[in-house]
Amino acid sequence: MRLAQVLFSQGFGTRRECDNLILAGEVRLHGEVVDDPAHEVDPHGLVFNVEGKDWPFHEKAYVLMHKPAGHECSHRPSAWPSIYTLLPSPLRLRDVQAVGRLDQDTTGLLILTDDGALIHRLTSPKKHVPKVYEVGTAQPVTEGQVAQLLAGVVLHDDPKPVSAAACEIVGERQLRLTLTQGKYHQVKRMVAAAGNEVLSLHRSRFGALVLPDDLAPGQWRWLAGPQDILGSGGAAPAR
Repeated sequence: MRLAQVLFSQGFGTRRECDNLILAGEVRLHGEVVDDPAHEVDPHGLVFNVEGKDWPFHEKAYVLMHKPAGHECSHRPSAWPSIYTLLPSPLRLRDVQAVGRLDQDTTGLLILTDDGALIHRLTSPKKHVPKVYEVGTAQPVTEGQVAQLLAGVVLHDDPKPVSAAACEIVGERQLRLTLTQGKYHQVKRMVAAAGNEVLSLHRSRFGALVLPDDLAPGQWRWLAGPQDILGSGGAAPAR
């Protein structure tokens, strides 16, 4: 692949902008400046340097972010900063999309990718990919509320009961809730339907992927690929 094509595929601008970056001596391979846009490279496993920053080649972008509070999962936020402002320009230009939006006050594991097939697989209700939430409640959690959430509660816009795949009390006012659907404000609405109120919400797991302890709010890192999320044979059972 031509070096200029590599830069273009990774979101470093238009084809002309990528050519100009290379011609200006801003691109290095193995520590050496390469100023020929037509220079041929093998992109597999390639790490190149643009304007002093290393960048690994990824045919498709798979990104894990620890979403902080006070950010919207939208390219056009209405009241809060966008989570996309936390990403470097090349990823924004690649138009990565958040897989399953989190509310501005919800924190935790967020997957972003430009792989449309993976987005469909992770969000399709037929695939039953589990998502685990740590829920802080206004009132002490009761076994009766847990039983309701497991049996199914009725939301005002859906006559069919919606149930949790798993639910357990982890503190006086703390629940661990596992869902395989992705309805609007689902956790908050389900907990309200069971007679309590969500005060804090944090997604700790998506499929087989657990939010690492060493990834601070607002930080992101590359994932190797769909296998990090789905596991070796599809989505792993939720804890």
